Order: sequence, then C-alpha cells, then structure tokens
Amino acid sequence: MVAWPKGYHTGGVRNMLLMARRPIEQLLFFPDRHKTFFDPNSFPWVASVEAEWGVVRKELDALLTRREEIPNFQDISDAQKHLTEGDQWKTFWLYAYGKKAEENCARCPETVRVLEKIPGMASAMFSILAPKKHIPEHRGLWKGVLRYHLGLVVPKPLGSSRIRVGKDIQCWEEGKSMIFDDSHPHEVWNDCDSQRIVLFVDVERPLPFPLAALNRTIIWIIARSPSVAEPMDRVRNYAIASTKPADRGDKGVAA
Repeated sequence: MVAWPKGYHTGGVRNMLLMARRPIEQLLFFPDRHKTFFDPNSFPWVASVEAEWGVVRKELDALLTRREEIPNFQDISDAQKHLTEGDQWKTFWLYAYGKKAEENCARCPETVRVLEKIPGMASAMFSILAPKKHIPEHRGLWKGVLRYHLGLVVPKPLGSSRIRVGKDIQCWEEGKSMIFDDSHPHEVWNDCDSQRIVLFVDVERPLPFPLAALNRTIIWIIARSPSVAEPMDRVRNYAIASTKPADRGDKGVAA
C-alpha cells in the first residue's frame, strides 16, 4: 500500500502500470518531476489542518492506550516485509486509495473530520515508528499522489527523527506539516529512545485539466488492485478483533 518492492507481484494491473509508468509520469509531471519536498504553505488547506492538530493528537492518545492492538504494518501488507519486522512500525489505517476503514474511522471521528478538509485525500493512517527504527530506502508506486505528514509525536532533539527523499533531508515537528513526492527513493530514521508518530496522508497531486482527470483515472485503477483491496480486508479484520464484544453487539457487527 506504500510501495511495490522488487519481486512483489500484484498481477496484470501492476505490470501494466509499471510498463507505462515512466512515459506517463514524464508527460503528466514534467515541470516538477524532479522535486522532492514541497512548500506546505503553497497548499491552501494546510493551515486549517495544522490548526486542529491538537484534536487529532487527542484521538491518537486514546488509541495508544491499547497500542498492542494496533497492527504491525507487515501484518497488513505483505509488501512491507522487506521494510520492517516485529512491532517496529505500526499503522492504524483510516483510508486507502479512497476505501474507508469504517470501524477505525468510527474511533477517530474528529480526525476524519479534519481529513475531509484535504482536497483529493486518497489514503490516511497513523504511522507509528518505534525507538531506533530505520526504514530502508524504498519508493512509492505512483507520482500522481503526494505524501503529507502532520507531526503528532516527535522526539527531541530536532533532527534525530528525519526523512531523506532523493538527496534532500527534512525533520518533523509537532503540529507542523511536511509534503513530499514519495515516488523518489526515500528512507527514514528515528534515532531516539521514544516513538515518532505522524498523520500520514496521500493526496492527489494538483494538476490542470485534463491531466488531473487522467491522474484520477490511474488512481482509481490502483484502488481496485489486489495490493490495496487485500490489505484493507486485513485492516477491517484487525479493527473488528480489537473491538470489545459489547461494542460489537451495540454496532451490530457480526462476530
């Protein structure tokens, strides 16, 4: 759901996109295809999201009281097994390429409200990195989405938790935004003794019409591939399993 590593097969859709990816990306994203990080101030919605980072953090804190129930990323997506192991990278998914994790969203209604302020929001989750975690270099599957991070829990000192995209490096700050093109090779370090947590969002890359329509069509195709559908089934299974029996009865969810 984050990357298609070498050797991971998702069938015809993946092969078709990989073959067509380079010429399509050169056509659609020619002006800034080499750009790694983007100025958050150039996105009108960023200020309103940052203004409510505290309410998002509050819902995150509630989730962390049951941290052991939040699934490890590789347990949701087999494609991430080359990036992480054990409980070093946990993810609490809300959306994946437009598919809504209903049970998880019900536990974070304020976060969902904030996410709805983001035009073209495709995917969203809480990304939880353990102390001393390093995510090795990898890259996203499609240049038509940009990666947005809102810092929620960022250890000090500044710079001990950081990301490299291409040859450029930036650091997270609590309540502050970061936007980058994850189709470039990138890696992450959390060199601290405490966890780093961000609200992790994929948004449609701004493009003029008709390029925006073509990009949206490709995102629609990706959303219906097994690399998205199968992990989202696992997300729902984990969400149901972590819900108390009494709550499942109240919501009418089958056991």
